[in-house]
Amino acid sequence: MINALIKKEMPSALAIPVGNLDAFVYAASQFPMLSAAEEYGYAKKLREENDLESAKHLIMSHLRFVVRIARGYLGYGLPMADLVQEGNIGLMKAVKRFDPEQGVRLVSFAVHWVRAEMHEYILRNWRIVKVATTKAQRKLFFNLRSSKKRLGWLNAEEVEAVAKDLGVPAKTVLEMESRLSAHDMAFDGSSESDSDDGVEFHSTPAGFLQNPQDDPAYLLTQEDYQAHREQQLGLALEGLDARSKDILARRWLTDDKATLQELANEYQVSAERIRQLENNAMKKLRVQLEA
Repeated sequence: MINALIKKEMPSALAIPVGNLDAFVYAASQFPMLSAAEEYGYAKKLREENDLESAKHLIMSHLRFVVRIARGYLGYGLPMADLVQEGNIGLMKAVKRFDPEQGVRLVSFAVHWVRAEMHEYILRNWRIVKVATTKAQRKLFFNLRSSKKRLGWLNAEEVEAVAKDLGVPAKTVLEMESRLSAHDMAFDGSSESDSDDGVEFHSTPAGFLQNPQDDPAYLLTQEDYQAHREQQLGLALEGLDARSKDILARRWLTDDKATLQELANEYQVSAERIRQLENNAMKKLRVQLEA
């Protein structure tokens, strides 16, 4: 919308392309600034008659201020063109809500709307993961980042001072400081190998999510191995006498396990004898399974 308005409004002497940032900045600087009387007249006409031509004059004359504000946020590593675009949206919102009867100039009123749109854009795009979601965190994001450029890591006294100054808990200051010091990491980067022993390790989140035990080939191998062991156990049990087999089954192969004394009473022997029979049977099974 802004580019279209510029192209339509510019005199022929200033007919330059507006498809890039440099052209936009140059064009924005060519629109004359409005006097207080002119601004009041356009704003009053817009408010009372919804005159779009008046809105256009108000917007065009303040584009240079959007560019100036956007330059203050270049340290976040985001495209200047995107910052200007978001600021233009804030400017249009401010023009729509501006009341000339309040006795303030449009630039003083619009600066808050322009900054608010830029702040929203920065918070959405500065990191892949949001670093500020609550009101206190959003307040800290911009204030604490500028403080850290001067102070580095904050000590306990500085944390308390920042918390008191901004009206937020000290815990929130420490949490935001940690978030600002972190860096984004690629989710599915390649694995690395230790140069000494060749051991592969993962340095990205995707690597830690992989579970080799979920591999179908591994699961099939485990099922085959389990079936083989159960078959061997069955054959080994067949080689035991009936009493030893019954003792092992009732001691180890059921949920309701019998005690040594219960089996001793049933077979009319001592509990120690039942324990000996159980141990001997276990040794025979072990030999059979390891054969």
